[in-house]
Amino acid sequence: MPSPAQPPSPAPAGPAAAPLARRLAAPAVTLAGVAAAFAYVGAVDPNEPGHYPVCPLLQLTGIYCPGCGGLRSAHAAATGDLAGAFGSNAMAVVGYGVFAVLWSVWVVRAARGTPTRITLRPVHWWSIGVVAAVFSVVRNLPFGSSLAP
Repeated sequence: MPSPAQPPSPAPAGPAAAPLARRLAAPAVTLAGVAAAFAYVGAVDPNEPGHYPVCPLLQLTGIYCPGCGGLRSAHAAATGDLAGAFGSNAMAVVGYGVFAVLWSVWVVRAARGTPTRITLRPVHWWSIGVVAAVFSVVRNLPFGSSLAP
């Protein structure tokens, strides 16, 4: 109990008061999870049949979804073949880059003690959906066959 002559010391406020290791824990765990997933896909080749399930949309209809080729793309990226990764699923490679940028911003802001909040408005979500739909349609047309896995 503080004495009446001394006011109580203020409690630390906000994320900046937390130790650096604690602020960097969430980005570090996230990166560890992503690295583990890429290491697994890099070690277990999705180009060999029987290791991973087949895309249900491709199996039932013969149509490539926006994610088709994503595992092959991740395998190629994990083994250092960026051209092969882009050829397997260009949208996934763009996603890898977006993740890298957002993760870097997250780490810098966490190190500085600045809160990180990324809020996407509905127009952003719709835009992502439209890009995925257009990518999916184009990769299934004859002129977009270079985008097919």
